[in-house]
Amino acid sequence: MELKATSLGKRLAQHPYDKVVLLNAGVKVSGERHEYLIPFNQLLAIHCKRGLVWGELEFVLPEEKVVRLHGTEWAETQRFHHHLNMLWQQWSAEMSQVAAQVLHNVLDEIAASHEQNSWLTRDKTLGLQQKIVNALQALPLSTSRLVEFENCREAWRQCQAWLTDIDQSRQAHNQAWTDAMLNQYADFFAGIESSPLNPAQARAVVNGERSLLVLAGAGSGKTSVLVARAGWLLTRNEASPEQILLLAFGRKAAQEMDERIAARLHTRDITARTFHALALYIIQQGSKKVPVVSQLENDTEARQKIFIDAWQQQCSEKKAQAKGWRQWLEEELNWTVPEGSFWQNDKLARRLAPRLDRWVSLMRMHGGAQAEMIAGAPEEIRALFSKRVKLMAPLLKAWKTALKEENAVDFSGLIHQAINILEKGRFVSPWKHILVDEFQDISPQRAALLAALRAQNKYTTLFAVGDDWQAIYRFSGAQLSLTTAFHHYFGEGDRCDLDTTYRFNHRIGEVANRFIQQNPNQLAKPLNSLSVGDKKAVTLLADDQLDALLDKLSGYAKPDERILVLARYHHLKPASLAKAATRWPKLQLDFMTIHASKGQQADYVIVVGLQEGSDAFPAPARESVMEQALLPAVEDFPDAEERRLLYVAMTRARHRVWLLFNKEQPSAFVEVLKNIDVPLTRKP
Repeated sequence: MELKATSLGKRLAQHPYDKVVLLNAGVKVSGERHEYLIPFNQLLAIHCKRGLVWGELEFVLPEEKVVRLHGTEWAETQRFHHHLNMLWQQWSAEMSQVAAQVLHNVLDEIAASHEQNSWLTRDKTLGLQQKIVNALQALPLSTSRLVEFENCREAWRQCQAWLTDIDQSRQAHNQAWTDAMLNQYADFFAGIESSPLNPAQARAVVNGERSLLVLAGAGSGKTSVLVARAGWLLTRNEASPEQILLLAFGRKAAQEMDERIAARLHTRDITARTFHALALYIIQQGSKKVPVVSQLENDTEARQKIFIDAWQQQCSEKKAQAKGWRQWLEEELNWTVPEGSFWQNDKLARRLAPRLDRWVSLMRMHGGAQAEMIAGAPEEIRALFSKRVKLMAPLLKAWKTALKEENAVDFSGLIHQAINILEKGRFVSPWKHILVDEFQDISPQRAALLAALRAQNKYTTLFAVGDDWQAIYRFSGAQLSLTTAFHHYFGEGDRCDLDTTYRFNHRIGEVANRFIQQNPNQLAKPLNSLSVGDKKAVTLLADDQLDALLDKLSGYAKPDERILVLARYHHLKPASLAKAATRWPKLQLDFMTIHASKGQQADYVIVVGLQEGSDAFPAPARESVMEQALLPAVEDFPDAEERRLLYVAMTRARHRVWLLFNKEQPSAFVEVLKNIDVPLTRKP
């Protein structure tokens, strides 16, 4: 069957198409020089229109394309349209049955994956989404027509929900699954710790994403969640003990974790490791030559003697070296350097030794060749940094020689070797789940070790707990952005926030949180307290009132209540503490630096040294070129790390915090604290 334009209509219309022919499942529209084949599966609508004399057929196609036939006799146009439309609708009804079956099949497949009693990860969700896309590509009808057919309408709506708002569909499934798990395993969550896990902790434990960051403020139960996670994996038979890798940042923290796991999980088959212990294990398993960690790593005095000896030798033997070092010390560090053979000055050598130790450590941590190190430095300091590296080169060589003589490696070399073995495939990771505590302290080197481990198996999960508000170890190489931009470095996943602290009261939490979140670079998170606390739970007090404060505390502090006295530097230990054993014999007083107090808690905390000038807190940024080039970039916010340091100090306390400041030279933080309603009192 065909329809043609009349001779007059063809001449007046001046259109490329003047004939349409009905095919088996489509139409062919043609003219003298053009031809267009339209199969039914590309046809979205057929419109029949009447002009003043002639008829017009309009075929609507995808992407808003339209093919028109003009100048046909009106009665014939109507007959052709009626017949064509009837055939097209019959074909469409048949094809809708096929389409409905395809849609229902893919939805059944999705439903089956939901019923597998498992978390729906982002990877799995993308896989489900791709299945829908593949199914739609196999439909005999355009998706824009599916709403026309009752047998396809609801299935198509469900598919659209997965395609247009995949996160909402995934989250709805995971929320339902989480609720079911918390109900089914209620006894587990009630008994895994000394007190039942709260809902936020439990949700973090059951989260099944491949990469999960649990952000937890001070005292909110980070370690409890980590231990519970290991227990959850065992309880659900998702892993055997040897498939769980638990990482801590120090031997003491690892030992405490082991004790906790033994007490809570009743097993010693899971042991926590430090990153260095992990690296050593990888090397032992993947290399014939088992390294020994240098004893110099634990002997600061011997280590610094190597650097001073090498420094003195270079300065005495080479005038250029001596001149370079003099310029470095005088111009960059602003030190007063003696005339003549300054390198023989014992006082200067003692002062320089810890810096040399630190700079060599940073160079070893970087691990690259000198040229690579220089190329990676910020452009504005690259030329000067190049000079510094050349001055440091003999010291670095002396360190390597000492290691060679001892037939040992240092900590940085240990991790570099382990990464090399992993990348060469000489060690196959047995771990399906990696659990990391205090993640905010991770350095790029340790992150590279984690990445190399996970590269062996894309299904290895990373469960990290940390607190960017307590990131205070940049000086040792910790890079905060590894936490704040966690998913950029470790892959798409989830973030869970623990919203309850079990340590300090609401007033301490309010002050500490407002203080730290003035820095917009810190991740915002809720942190609620179980107890209220009064207005004076955090108080500013002049430092000449310390004795009066301890007198007052001796009147009501119980013998078993701990009092922490914290300072920015160890040498700022108050002189009053020398007489504490006899003047306040019942007080349980402990002094330490704020850095050392990380992980500690006490009933009362006294922070001393809020001052400007010498030994200021906040400490002024006085980084050498070596540190600027080899440490992670400084945040674009004044005193960012010093703020976190004070946050750590305040959040050690359960009941009260006193912030002691110098009346003559008060710290810049004093005014900031007053502006967030911290009271200043004349007497304790």
